Amino acid sequence: MAERVEPVLDSLPALPPAAIALEPFSHSQALSLGVELEIQLVNTHDYDLAPFSDEMLRLMAKIPLPGAVVPEMTSSMIEISTGVCHSCTEVLGQLSQMRDALVKCADKLNIACVGGGTHPFQQWHEQRIYDRPRFRQLSELYGYLTKQFTIFGQHVHIGCPDADSALLMLHRMSRYIPHFIALSASSPYVQGQDTQFDSARLNSVFAFPMSGRAPFTLSWEEFGRWFAKTTRTGVVKSMKDFYWDIRPKPEYGTIEIRVFDTPLTIERAAALAGFVQSLGAWFLQAQPFQPQEDDYMVYTYNRFQACRFGLEAVYVEPETGEHLPLREHILRTLDQVAPHAADIGASAAIDMLRTSADRGVNDARWLRETHARERLLAEVVRQGGERFRGRG
Repeated sequence: MAERVEPVLDSLPALPPAAIALEPFSHSQALSLGVELEIQLVNTHDYDLAPFSDEMLRLMAKIPLPGAVVPEMTSSMIEISTGVCHSCTEVLGQLSQMRDALVKCADKLNIACVGGGTHPFQQWHEQRIYDRPRFRQLSELYGYLTKQFTIFGQHVHIGCPDADSALLMLHRMSRYIPHFIALSASSPYVQGQDTQFDSARLNSVFAFPMSGRAPFTLSWEEFGRWFAKTTRTGVVKSMKDFYWDIRPKPEYGTIEIRVFDTPLTIERAAALAGFVQSLGAWFLQAQPFQPQEDDYMVYTYNRFQACRFGLEAVYVEPETGEHLPLREHILRTLDQVAPHAADIGASAAIDMLRTSADRGVNDARWLRETHARERLLAEVVRQGGERFRGRG
């Protein structure tokens, strides 16, 4: 009798994943803007986070709005995003409409909406993953990190004339990541403790394996080859899998800057978008420098300094190695972009940020000063809600 042969298919090694082609870079108007804000939902009893995103989404769906309102990773957060804007004034107008609608809906539910990059005393293990396939998949992959991703950021998209220009813009913008972090920092408190960081939020982002900086490529063809090699490993399947500080968004024809904490006010959010647009105008019109791979030798140090010390950080100039106060470099940069800001209607935004840098005041400092005065983090959150409403 012939020996029985058992099937061996299960023991065969899996075929390697196929490379995924990078999608074409869509057309967008150069320097157009889009802004996304992740907002905290808190109860009005003890001002802890409240899992009311479903209820908020149902109410917001009844109100005509210029942009979009979507859920986020956990049920105590919600994201608003503008449509395509052409100035920071238009950004502010759209955010104002959406903020007013958020506040109106929150009042009906007896909750409040608050800015800031972290909630000062929420406990990550109490958060609920929002019921969406992608969020469930991320939860299965990243475990507790997913709930710890109950953090709140502002993303700014800026339109680029073509794909190669987008990569050039991305690497030029990378020099100003510390400026963006320090000016937007609003997350000094985590689980009831002062972390001594102005932006502790970004420490949670850095825990993800696909965070950090984009690869240094200056052509879409070269980037496409890098993307194909990466997807062939099966580690990533789309651009959404990258949590880079700045990433290309080919479907929109933009680059997306992701290091901003959500500010406490929409006015500051719009001003930060105006700063990005002013930098972009300066880059396109003056071509002030050519980015180099060596720029990234000081990138991680500069980013850490800005997260830790905010506007009191040290900045290492990538080309010269000069060490100087980050505030000084921010003020120098604001002066450089001021003529371009005037051309695009962003002068008021630059003036707001210049005052902030000159005085060394960001939202992290406001949060600490409010806590020093009130001695109660719940009261800090309550007053933050008033600021978000435009009353503070």
